[in-house]
Amino acid sequence: MSEENLKAELERLKAENEALKKPRSGGTLSMKVSEKGALSVYGMGRFPVTLYKEQWLKLLTIADDIKKFISDHDDDLKAKH
Repeated sequence: MSEENLKAELERLKAENEALKKPRSGGTLSMKVSEKGALSVYGMGRFPVTLYKEQWLKLLTIADDIKKFISDHDDDLKAKH
């Protein structure tokens, strides 16, 4: 890799790093395919939530159960403000 390409790549990575550091406005969620082919969801916290396709699909099949569990344990669960 030439020095010019290395500098360009470094600048690209710096810009990407700065963008990831910025808080997301309005709780906006975004998705991206990771290097290893998993689905990463950004905007829920400092780090993305990353699972493989079959893990997301398995989790989504119990979405109603998760909502009910949250409702049933509302007093015990904390909300991040």
